[in-house]
Amino acid sequence: MKVLVIGGGGREHALAWKLSQSPRVDKVYCAPGNAGIAEVAECLDIKADDIDKLLDFVKYNWIDLTVVGPEVPLTLGVVDAFVKEGRPICGPDKKGAQLEGSKIFAKDFMQKYGIPTAEYKMFTSYLQAEEYVRLKGAPIVVKADGLAAGKGVIVAETVEEANDALKSIMKDKAFGDAGNRVVVEQCLKGEEASFMILTDGETVVPLATSQDHKQIFDGDKGPNTGGMGAYSPAPIVDESLRQVVMETIIAPMMRGLKRERINFRGVIYVGLMICDGKPFVLEYNCRFGDPEAQPILMRLESDLFELLKATADGKLKDVQVTWKDETSICIVLASPGYPGSYEKGKVIKGLDSFKNSEDVMVFHAGTKQKNREIVTAGGRVLGVTALGKDIQAARDNVYKAVEKIQFEGMQYRKDIGNKAINSR
Repeated sequence: MKVLVIGGGGREHALAWKLSQSPRVDKVYCAPGNAGIAEVAECLDIKADDIDKLLDFVKYNWIDLTVVGPEVPLTLGVVDAFVKEGRPICGPDKKGAQLEGSKIFAKDFMQKYGIPTAEYKMFTSYLQAEEYVRLKGAPIVVKADGLAAGKGVIVAETVEEANDALKSIMKDKAFGDAGNRVVVEQCLKGEEASFMILTDGETVVPLATSQDHKQIFDGDKGPNTGGMGAYSPAPIVDESLRQVVMETIIAPMMRGLKRERINFRGVIYVGLMICDGKPFVLEYNCRFGDPEAQPILMRLESDLFELLKATADGKLKDVQVTWKDETSICIVLASPGYPGSYEKGKVIKGLDSFKNSEDVMVFHAGTKQKNREIVTAGGRVLGVTALGKDIQAARDNVYKAVEKIQFEGMQYRKDIGNKAINSR
């Protein structure tokens, strides 16, 4: 079997790495890939959003399954194009991808199908949005409607901060057309968790829980990023809460997808806020989270190819999922200046330290090869991921591993895993 992974970040490295371990997989390709992915897959000079070239490659190379990593090709309709040509692909159709591609579509969907979420209003007028913020007060959340690489959500602690966010999104066009419309919503206070499922439209298979850390600095301070680290499992989602999530969020969501005639065969990521023991939906993503995929796939014992092929073929009811009992933590190493502007081309040292490790993996997010050296090529550069018998052991292992890697200006959070340890 031959598999194509679309994308070139840490999530895609984790997917390609896990898929390459399947006894049924003979060859993994990745478009466009990165320096780390090149060790487990053949990287292609095709951009992740070039649907025509991707489809041509799949046709002429008889690819048995395509797995979509990032959100952009999904929102552009890559699944619709592949399905039309009878090519197996794991992901939602273009309409389903709107759950991530449009905050307004997602919030309206949740309201329509009775899924618990924060109170909200949509605006196309800066002046009306500003007036609403003054009326509601702070703290309050401002969201760009469209895709903004995980950075389009601002939790404003004051009215002034909220108005600055509105100005940045709607007037200064910080996120381009993604900010033509905004959602202003109630600020929920609690603890976040990531709840991902696989679905073929009928069967639902919950994946291991995880917790992401969005802010750039320790203590959840500073601006949002695409994610600075994650661990799995998330202790806050115990069996009792898991049942509540399945009954009050996943079940009505699946009913809604059917009624809206959305063809969803892939991963649905539900970003949760747990307030006084009750789950509320913050956001939907229509693919594996990044960096959550890294610790989750480190813990997966099942054959990922079998899982994703069954998802694409509508046969998910025929497979079982098993997990390692261990905990896993991913620490993102980022370029200096991220999530703002940053320099590229910094030489990365220490990567050879983990070549034969079973408990530590370094997933490449923003890297490339230059003159036989691996250099930085993105904001989030590496996702150092380790296993441990419990959260403390995993945390010790991952931070020991981080100490062996260096590149100029390297920044990372020092507190990933603390919440889980403190909750024990």
